[in-house]
Amino acid sequence: MTPLHAPLAQYAERLHRAAGDTHHVVSPLGAWLLLASTGPAATGAARAALAEALGVDPDDAAAAARALLAAPHPMVAAATALWERTPFEELAEWRAGLPEPTERGPLPDQAALDAWARDRTGGLIESFPVDVTPETLLILANTLATRVSWADPFAVAPAAELGADSAWAGRLRQVLRTPPVGHRCWVSATERAGDVAVHVAPARQADDGAGMLVVSVVAAPDVSPADVLAAARDLAVLAATVSEGPVPGRRSLFDLPLGESPLWTLREEPTRTFAPDRREERATAVLPCWAARSRHDLTRAGFGFDAAARALGELLGLAEPPFTAAQSAVARYGRYGFEAAAVTAFGMVAGLPPEGVARVADLRFAHPYAVVAVATDAAGGPWHALPVYSAWVADPEDVPADEAR
Repeated sequence: MTPLHAPLAQYAERLHRAAGDTHHVVSPLGAWLLLASTGPAATGAARAALAEALGVDPDDAAAAARALLAAPHPMVAAATALWERTPFEELAEWRAGLPEPTERGPLPDQAALDAWARDRTGGLIESFPVDVTPETLLILANTLATRVSWADPFAVAPAAELGADSAWAGRLRQVLRTPPVGHRCWVSATERAGDVAVHVAPARQADDGAGMLVVSVVAAPDVSPADVLAAARDLAVLAATVSEGPVPGRRSLFDLPLGESPLWTLREEPTRTFAPDRREERATAVLPCWAARSRHDLTRAGFGFDAAARALGELLGLAEPPFTAAQSAVARYGRYGFEAAAVTAFGMVAGLPPEGVARVADLRFAHPYAVVAVATDAAGGPWHALPVYSAWVADPEDVPADEAR
């Protein structure tokens, strides 16, 4: 287990608790990475609040974010961006410490932000999760996107195989059934969710051997979603680290009662086997296709972006600046593959400047005037500031017809 597993698990639990037991998808990693990128800007109380939200020291979190985003996984396309209304000098040191691939530039309009979200997620997310307004000072954002095919596609089965007690069986016509080889299924004992059914679908590996597992976990109907999600996170880590042999916590099917239960049907049948005790265990699974699209408000306490706003605000001399933070996420799970994406964004705003008065001049070149063309050289070479062409304009011409259209 990497040092990030525990803090990410804590952050994920807060996000899922906020989303409740409704159908949803979220990327805790995307939100955590974005928050981690603000860590080095924080001091004092804001730094302590960020450390609590991140679950680790903010500088350590920022270093982890830089390492992950500098070398993204082949199956997880990642992008990060910082847009500012003006490049604030007070943020220069923090800006320089952002992950190396971070895109930088002036604040785009809303249409450009939406286009950025679509482009970076391969069209999976259509709209940027926060709005840009005249009060917006800066926006920090990231994306994670995945589109993979199963190494072994599912078969199809009648929805009735979900069981007579399943409400889904009456709503659906067909569901997915595990193929003869390639997928892993077992029953596992867990601390928080009790006995659960586990299914692991591996994606087709990249050329360098990188892969992805999509792990599904179902518990008894009365177990809380938070406890099932926690068990699923632990089991997904185990599935990724234990590729051969029994996974810790796996229950022997011979220790479970025969017959029907809410999670499985268990039967015995004669077989020929070379197992030393002449006992063989097999498991298959049926599960539905699904898709989810969610938007999560990250402004509430506990997600850390209030502390991020305070940290950056202190650098800019702003006390408790208003902010917005949100994530849009989407996922689809089907017979042939899995795709998911998340765009997480944090925007800091300030009140409009005080009202004043402006004078506007409309300049008119309505009689003879001079023109000088001068060379420039950023390195200060011999051509720098050297007038190359000059003119006195006293005989103007009309706009050519082909340029006037």
